[in-house]
Amino acid sequence: MEERIARIRALNDQLRSFRLGGFVTITQGIQGLGKTALQEILMRVAKFDSFEEGNDPYGEHDFGALEYGGQRIFWKIDYYDKSLEGGSPNPADPDVTSRVITIMLASEY
Repeated sequence: MEERIARIRALNDQLRSFRLGGFVTITQGIQGLGKTALQEILMRVAKFDSFEEGNDPYGEHDFGALEYGGQRIFWKIDYYDKSLEGGSPNPADPDVTSRVITIMLASEY
């Protein structure tokens, strides 16, 4: 079980930090902050390392929150099947999983 969680965490960190191995979704609220804000938020998400029991109870590095310009920002990674129509049968296996990170204003959640 620990190996499976470590694999999921590594794949999630790859997507979050380098935008590799999945899809990135930016909500309208984040886009509305402008290009400079978007670049800064993407950098902060990539560098995020404040994982703790409260925001990462399963150790998968699949959620985080940060502040930017007085706004609370959430990011969340979800695991879908390759057709993006349902959940992944095995989030530890990139051959059957499409990862999607969504970056949003907390108010959009």
